[in-house]
Amino acid sequence: MHDSRFTTHGPLTSDPPRDGFAAPNLRPLTSGFTLMELLVVTGIIAMLMALVIPAFTNIKSGGDVTSAAYTIKGVLDTARTYAKANNTYTWVGFCEENVSQPSPNSATPAIGRVVSSTVASNDGTMLYTGNLSSPVTLDPPNSATLIQVGKLIKVDNVHLKSFAAGPGTGSTFDTRPAFGSTAAQIGDTTPPTPSLTFHYPVASSSPQYTFTKVVQFSPRGEGVVDNSNYALTSLSEIGVQASHGTALAATVDPVTGKYLGNLVAIQFGGVGGNVTIYRR
Repeated sequence: MHDSRFTTHGPLTSDPPRDGFAAPNLRPLTSGFTLMELLVVTGIIAMLMALVIPAFTNIKSGGDVTSAAYTIKGVLDTARTYAKANNTYTWVGFCEENVSQPSPNSATPAIGRVVSSTVASNDGTMLYTGNLSSPVTLDPPNSATLIQVGKLIKVDNVHLKSFAAGPGTGSTFDTRPAFGSTAAQIGDTTPPTPSLTFHYPVASSSPQYTFTKVVQFSPRGEGVVDNSNYALTSLSEIGVQASHGTALAATVDPVTGKYLGNLVAIQFGGVGGNVTIYRR
């Protein structure tokens, strides 16, 4: 009797072709770019990079100037808070140096790196009397009149800039509130006749930085830009413009005529102390 369990049906592998011909030996097809195609693609990439890189540069500049504005706002807020909390006077100084050189430096043009330092009166007094008819140095060498508040601040790729006053008709950069006069403004050409000076390090006989563009806060939190004929005003302003190294960033697109957002005005109240940032 036949047992189907032991019946074989040939090998388990596939049977050879029944037509008697062997399977062809197929090889993968190869292909490539011609030299002309590579040159065309390279040209397209170069053209796209030429169009895109300036856009990224403007975006970076906008980010730098916005970061600088908020850094300055933080410095002003800290100085005012310290003055009120410690019943003393504080001063915030600003200067600028050449960003293409190691810091500190006196190279010209002094553009591209804004430096700021905050100091406070050690005994709580103003260290001078009334409006100034002659310049006053707050920290003569080896004196103990000032103390350092916080660390030295440096911001690259920005430039102190004096702007025309806004008309006060709105809440944008071009319509922002007007400051009283150039004596209430810090920029590249303002204030016109600064009178207070202090240094970093304080009271040093060979300081790294000398600050003459100065904002003063009183123990009541009143803020004012120093000038020989300054007076407490309702509003003061610090202006900054983005820069690429020592070259100032463009403010208007030459093709579209649109503003590129590289200008910022930081305004602070004489009384109350609110700091507001206006960007164009």
